[in-house]
Amino acid sequence: MNYTCTIDLINDLEKHGHLVRIREEVDPHLEMAAIHLRIYEQGGPAILFEKVKGSPFPAVSNLFGTLERSHFIFRKNFKPVQQLIELKNDPIKALKAPFKNLSLGLLARKAMPKKVSGLPAYFKETTIDQLPLIQCWPNDGGAFITLPQVYSEDPENPGAMNSNLGMYRIQLNGNDYELNKEVGLHYQIHRGIGVHQTKANKLGKPLKVSIFVGGPPANTLAAVMPLPEGISELTFAGALAGKRFNYTYVDGYCVATDADFVITGEVYPNDTKPEGPFGDHLGYYSLTHDFPVLKVHKVYHRENAVWPFTVVGRPPQEDTQFGALIHELAGSALKHEIPGLHEVNAVDAAGVHPLLLAVGSERYTPYQELKQPQELLTIANHILGKGQLSLAKYLFITNKADNPGVSCQNIEAYFTHLLERVDWSRDVHFHTKTTIDTLDYSGNAINQGSKVVIAATGDKKRTLMGSGNDDMNLILPGVLVTDFEPFTTYEKANEEIHHYAKKLSGENLEGIMLIVLADDAMFMEINLNNFLWATFTRSNPANDIYGVDSFTENKHWGCRGPLIIDARIKPHHAPALIKDKAVERKVDDLMDRLKI
Repeated sequence: MNYTCTIDLINDLEKHGHLVRIREEVDPHLEMAAIHLRIYEQGGPAILFEKVKGSPFPAVSNLFGTLERSHFIFRKNFKPVQQLIELKNDPIKALKAPFKNLSLGLLARKAMPKKVSGLPAYFKETTIDQLPLIQCWPNDGGAFITLPQVYSEDPENPGAMNSNLGMYRIQLNGNDYELNKEVGLHYQIHRGIGVHQTKANKLGKPLKVSIFVGGPPANTLAAVMPLPEGISELTFAGALAGKRFNYTYVDGYCVATDADFVITGEVYPNDTKPEGPFGDHLGYYSLTHDFPVLKVHKVYHRENAVWPFTVVGRPPQEDTQFGALIHELAGSALKHEIPGLHEVNAVDAAGVHPLLLAVGSERYTPYQELKQPQELLTIANHILGKGQLSLAKYLFITNKADNPGVSCQNIEAYFTHLLERVDWSRDVHFHTKTTIDTLDYSGNAINQGSKVVIAATGDKKRTLMGSGNDDMNLILPGVLVTDFEPFTTYEKANEEIHHYAKKLSGENLEGIMLIVLADDAMFMEINLNNFLWATFTRSNPANDIYGVDSFTENKHWGCRGPLIIDARIKPHHAPALIKDKAVERKVDDLMDRLKI
């Protein structure tokens, strides 16, 4: 079905049993988010909140909460768009089968954005304070838009085909924002809108920005889609929606005429205000920092507008399904862009950006004699220079030829394969004093931290101690988790851990390759997701990696015994997200009453 707005999508989902209505008035302060989380965790349907306290507009969430529902939403054009992306990566396919791919050419032409004349009559004006002001976590700085489509154009080369459509969080109220006149924009300078803002700043002009909410669900997916170079978000949205992206200009601002809501405004050079805190996808709050301010021009809504939202928090969440959908659509693209790469997994349970697992090739001629990582390191550098993959802190990479069945999607088997082959004296490669994700507080300061590449190849070198060993807390074969005294300072940690490592060097550690120091080993042992989350979100490689019998030779660090990762909570870390108990009790009553 080709949806023209959110109400079309809601009607289709309800008709096919994918949606539940909540007719009681609900509070956008914490309560709506708590209901969403409860239903998402149950694998439940999309949720239509008909009466939102303080707003005349209904809201809907969990639209993409299961992969099955996403497939249903995009059922008409999902496979053709997959084929379009494959043809972009391998155009020879189109030449070999021109008639087979004729329909794709028609779809591609249909996808071109379409400029329409004037603002449609079904658009009305409103103000920020009339929108559903949804606050998801107790310590959030205010209400946020969590499914925005933020539109900007290149100031030096304007026009829809030179635009960026991205999903950057928007703070609607709170902090020092002047209600109805200002909203906060959180984005990193290397993102598309950041490049546009830099150009506008050099020209000494404000950057015109439009924020779209709702409309065809393809527009939402387009805003988060890491598209191959040369494919516009607007054309991708049109192809996936099966209809052209319609837009017009009002007072010089682009307005998507199929959107449910549009906020227009300008970002002036060097105009910033404190934004945040915000409960983020790493499972912690991103704290308050200065980010650009949008001076609001006008706020539009269509008749029968519905406000889509999601809740961001420790994975898995609804955006986990976005990741799975994106991987299905464009997972093959990366292999074409990075020679020798077979697959990569940005591990959702670890917060996506902190941990990457990859499988590559070793085809360099000397490898047959040396049996050590060579091409894998070239591939690793390429990965760390690629879009959002550059935000990774830990990158593990293995050689497919060592075991053709190895896959980074099977995390336990992947780690077993790697730990059976890794040589800690040779295979640990640090990038120090570099940039990391703005949302990651494990580093030394905002955006500042380190990365490590661990590349393992060759024949199996050892047998790992099994995770069923009753005498040790083994979360994975060869991986020991142990409680340690609470962290105080890095000076003290260096002293304590070096003493611990020295003590271990005299013990029999056969079959143990990785030791993780924890505040609560029992928490990590509950399941693999807990281990991945705590280990890789709470450590900064250059600061927190140690080793038994460690050494430095010609600037290269290594160790001859097990690697040690200090995954304790540090004083500078951001607080973890914790639900409000009073709100949870209220939601318990609501869920019982509504039999959801």
